[in-house]
Amino acid sequence: MTSYATSTARAEMSELRRLKGLLPPELQSWVTVEKTIEVNPLLVRSEEIGKDQVEIQIDLVRWEQLAMDQRNLLFWHEVARIQNDTIPRDGWEMAALAIGLGGAVGELWVQDGLLLLLALALCGVSGYRLYQKNNGEKTLEESIDADDKAIAIATRFGYSLPNAYKSLGSALKMLIEQTPKKRQRARYEARLQALKRSASKAKARVKGSREPSSGSESIYNN
Repeated sequence: MTSYATSTARAEMSELRRLKGLLPPELQSWVTVEKTIEVNPLLVRSEEIGKDQVEIQIDLVRWEQLAMDQRNLLFWHEVARIQNDTIPRDGWEMAALAIGLGGAVGELWVQDGLLLLLALALCGVSGYRLYQKNNGEKTLEESIDADDKAIAIATRFGYSLPNAYKSLGSALKMLIEQTPKKRQRARYEARLQALKRSASKAKARVKGSREPSSGSESIYNN
């Protein structure tokens, strides 16, 4: 008899292979999909694991709680972030900031003005890069752009535009309900509102070209 652990492992491998197949062809050679091994991980995240190599990491325990269409759109959101080149890079900034601060303190002791200026300049550059990476407004705009691109990717894989919006919207609603942290929940809420505005614009474009069917109308209004 197949053990529960074995069947679970097989199901996880099957899902990872399925997601790999949802990568656009131009990404399949350098983007991998793996189960996360972090403690308290994000549902889905991407990181560079080497030169020209990116890994999408999935929390499969929480992932299984989502419907298939919800998973697909959230996965394509992450794919869109990779295509938009907005995933986190190697964290050299913290190391540079520490070196700069250490150098500044050291040069204050030996009173070398030129080296002190260089150390302060290193602190300034690394500090500014850290600010950019942690700028909430900027990262929210990047997420909203990735949502729009995820809709476009979904249509490449056979989704109708209304169904793509519906699937991503329902996924964001579920994430809002399941997220206890107020700041993260607010980000999901902002993305959902932006998605609704985008869906309204798409609906208006459809109306401008032809009268939408009642089915499309109901999906856009969900």
